[in-house]
Amino acid sequence: MQGIELSRHFYVDVVCPWLDAAAPNLQHAAALIGYGSELLGFDDEMSQDHNWGARVHLFLSQDDFDVHAHRLVDAFTTEAPRQFMGEPIQWRSRPHPAASGRWAAGAVEHGLEIHTIEARLAGGLALESVDSITPLQWLGLSEQRLLGFTAGAVFHDDGDRLGKVRSALSYFPRDIWLYKIACQWRRIGEEQAFVGRTGMVGDEIGSRVIAARLVRDVMRMGFLLDRRYAPYPKWFGSAFARLPIATTLSPLLERVLVAPDWQERGEALAAAYLALANRQRADGIGDVFEPVIGPYHERPFATINVDEIGAATARPIEDPFLKALPIVGSLDQVTDLTPVIEDPAGAQRMMHALLGPS
Repeated sequence: MQGIELSRHFYVDVVCPWLDAAAPNLQHAAALIGYGSELLGFDDEMSQDHNWGARVHLFLSQDDFDVHAHRLVDAFTTEAPRQFMGEPIQWRSRPHPAASGRWAAGAVEHGLEIHTIEARLAGGLALESVDSITPLQWLGLSEQRLLGFTAGAVFHDDGDRLGKVRSALSYFPRDIWLYKIACQWRRIGEEQAFVGRTGMVGDEIGSRVIAARLVRDVMRMGFLLDRRYAPYPKWFGSAFARLPIATTLSPLLERVLVAPDWQERGEALAAAYLALANRQRADGIGDVFEPVIGPYHERPFATINVDEIGAATARPIEDPFLKALPIVGSLDQVTDLTPVIEDPAGAQRMMHALLGPS
């Protein structure tokens, strides 16, 4: 059994009946969100060596948290079974410890945590609420972090409070989405000719490295066109394989990665770019454009007309702030450095320094 279903049964069979007796009529949401391979359905036997098992996050109002959270966590320590469905419920403490803080309560003896939605938004995304997220804030949000909040499962939700927050974060607003697609074409355009240029001078390693970088850029564009958040590197390829567009792109990208020379490498990449452009055009994303594969100026490198495609993509953006921005990108397009991605407040400061008003 995978972790989501184990945790769902844990809530239904153990936590919910106990909570009804310990705090009758307590308004709450119950879910498993935040981190863990099970949120995406990718957990396997190896996943069970840390932070895996019967886990439930309860979300209370701030007032109810003050009254009930620590009392309930302590009480559950004595009431919880030692095992559930053959799995120990003690906390597997690497790398994430049990929740602890002003608005978080947990214990190493079991997998029940209690939080507030507001604190999880602040700690996980550096947001005070989802009611008025600015374009600059959206650009500073990590897709992995957004996925952690919107993936997983909700087992119970009084008043749909958690559901409304997850719905608001379910995907980027239209203008942010268009801006990110335009910026992704810009990323491809920056290096697409270098696969051939490095190969032409005999730098096979350099050509392969750049080709691999472009494969990742193509994959990220696939996530954007399919309107799915991209996870962090461990599950990036596995999640990509589930995208509808992967059926078309995967054979081309495999050709890129095994190609024996720069010519074949470049041709396979160009075919992938064309597949992306045709998909974008078929879906009516952005303004009208005509994708063209051809040489890079007078040089014999297969490239696509990214400047025209990017400009057409950005043209329908309505938000004046986004329309005035340079085609640079969002957080994940600017950096993949883990300490930045894992510091939501720092990431917001970085993107404000890069793109905010001076």
